[in-house]
Amino acid sequence: MTDPARPLVLILVIAAQALCAVVFLGDIVGDLFGRGEEGPEGKHAYVEALATFALIAAIIVELRILQWLLRRKAHLEQALSTAQNAVQEVIDSELEGWKLTPAERDVANFLIKGLSTGEIAEMRGSAEGTVKAQLNAIYRKSGFGSRSDLMSGLIDTLMGHRARPSDQS
Repeated sequence: MTDPARPLVLILVIAAQALCAVVFLGDIVGDLFGRGEEGPEGKHAYVEALATFALIAAIIVELRILQWLLRRKAHLEQALSTAQNAVQEVIDSELEGWKLTPAERDVANFLIKGLSTGEIAEMRGSAEGTVKAQLNAIYRKSGFGSRSDLMSGLIDTLMGHRARPSDQS
């Protein structure tokens, strides 16, 4: 349920069902307590009452399911946020261990996000040559020889396996 309108649509459908249930319930009460001379209509009144109570039961079940789904969504969003924070902590810890300068750390974060050298230079407002020099310093300090080795090492670390830089074999 990533679309915020979906719960609203479900609530509107349930509200429409509730309105119908109120109308049907009013009709049953009117039949039971007599509208003029007519009185209840035998089997039809029982079927109408059964359908009305089934509709009310369905509304209650739908509301409980909707409530459970919204709680589940909130729980999953909280779990995702916790996981994202944990991933960032692991990455920050690795970058700290490599003793990067603030500029190198910034470049490393862009590198991890998948930006190209040109995109990193544009984001930082610096020359591509400067970013390339910073990338080389990052590879040297981290012990990884390339972008793919560095990313593979970070993924290994995130998965609980200690990364082994190719330079330190």
